[in-house]
Amino acid sequence: MSLLVVGLSHRSAPVSVLERASLSADAQVKLLQDTVAAEPATEASVLATCNRIELYADVDKFHAGVAELSTLLAQHSGVGLEELTPHLYVHYEDRAVHHLFSVACGLDSMVVGEGQILGQIKDSLARAQELHTAGRLLNDLFQQSLRVGKRAHSETGIDRAGQSLVTFGLEQLARGADVGAWARGKKALVVGAGSMSSLAAATLARAGVAEIVVANRTSDRAERLARILTEGDDTEALARAVPMASVPFELTRADIVVSCTGATGTVLTADMIAAGLEGRTGEPAVTRPVAEAEPAAGETVLPSTAAGADDNCPLDLSAVQPGFSVMGEAAVAGMDAATLEQHAAWAAGSAVERREVGRRAVEADAELIGALAALAASTGRIPERRRPEPVEEPPRPEPVQFLLDLAMPRDVDAAVHRLAGVRLVDIESLADASADAPMAADVDQVRRIVSDEVAAFGAAQRAAHITPTVVALRTMAADVVAGEIARLEGRLPGLDDKHRAEITQTVRRVVDKLLHAPTVRVKQLAAEPGGAGYADALRTLFNLDPETVASVSRAEESTEKAETEGRHD
Repeated sequence: MSLLVVGLSHRSAPVSVLERASLSADAQVKLLQDTVAAEPATEASVLATCNRIELYADVDKFHAGVAELSTLLAQHSGVGLEELTPHLYVHYEDRAVHHLFSVACGLDSMVVGEGQILGQIKDSLARAQELHTAGRLLNDLFQQSLRVGKRAHSETGIDRAGQSLVTFGLEQLARGADVGAWARGKKALVVGAGSMSSLAAATLARAGVAEIVVANRTSDRAERLARILTEGDDTEALARAVPMASVPFELTRADIVVSCTGATGTVLTADMIAAGLEGRTGEPAVTRPVAEAEPAAGETVLPSTAAGADDNCPLDLSAVQPGFSVMGEAAVAGMDAATLEQHAAWAAGSAVERREVGRRAVEADAELIGALAALAASTGRIPERRRPEPVEEPPRPEPVQFLLDLAMPRDVDAAVHRLAGVRLVDIESLADASADAPMAADVDQVRRIVSDEVAAFGAAQRAAHITPTVVALRTMAADVVAGEIARLEGRLPGLDDKHRAEITQTVRRVVDKLLHAPTVRVKQLAAEPGGAGYADALRTLFNLDPETVASVSRAEESTEKAETEGRHD
């Protein structure tokens, strides 16, 4: 049997696909049950967070396992297999171990070094144990990944390489300002009372907000979180719980809104936010044009250069200034050869010499664009010159309300980005902002830890794989000794107890000495890469019954399972 992981994350799929593929708690349970019921898999665990969905399984066939796990992910996520497949990644055996250990250390997180993933891995293991879908392999793997993650955080400065998603999101809301100074004295509304919402509430309380209102569908959880915040020694924030029905009113009071629920639909609509703004300011909310919408976190505001604005033209014709030729040299300055080739094709296929774009004339000059294409073919890029001056952006008013959406799928309607007076940071904008985040030098040290731990885990698993065979061999040897002693007693019935015991001990010592060196050496060899075949060789050489070996494995797994469930209880 071999470890296989099939999944998708913020690194392989756009947020829009991750959002649609997100799994509810019930869907995760059903996915695990269906996976172990499928033919290729005997164990399964699912790791589902706001930016990843991964299915781990112990399979006996690689290609069949990939096909089955991919199909199951598509079925339970609701995203068609054809659409999902291009975004899936597959890791097998040691690469799968390396991937999970990297995830546990925060190396694969949206914010490098964040430690929340350890709690999510722990929850994933607990769910698989509760459903009895995790056997020896996945129990060992996930427990070791937790140890590796803790080691990385304790032995290195990986925590300095990044923060939690909550802290990073608040920093994006504050636009680089000190979060404590930015949040101090503000009123906050936290929608949801799960682990992420609780972390956000605690972070805001420590940052110095004056008041935190917690809204949740289950009132008991909201009240418990509010009580914890109120009783905290390191904060002075006032906290109270409200029902979800009170959210529209609380939106008229909150300066900061954080939402992270398990809902499958929109929790905070654009109309709700607009009504809250009107309640705060006394004036109707204004919707900005798309070009003037609040940029996503980390996004640099540039003049529009969107491609495909008109009949496959790679320029945004709506941004053309009067008298400016979109076909001439200035229009394509800095354009790479591939884009210029597309532009030339558009120019050559133009049906008219001039066309009107919003009352502005556009000159068609196919000959010039052809000459420029030839220049690009030899130089690779048109020189940067006579580029039109950037259009000056009008100053934007400071937001009066800040929203942080940490849910997947999103809680907050994306149309809120266009409301004047609001700054919205969601998972998609966080992914964009974190793409260029600097990585600390400690990351290299963590990578070395991961590589060492992967090698150690592989060696331990390979050694463990041969243990049942060694146990079966020693059991067979003990049976041979017992049979020969019984024969000796039949042939020498007058043998006294002292001599019988001495003979028995001598025979056992001889057998133990003969088996000691081969069994120790075969364990060492089996722990090395490519050592899986030694167990088969041992079974063949000593003609061991495969069922005897399997029964030893089952007995060991039953003992380990009982111990694990005892710890879990």
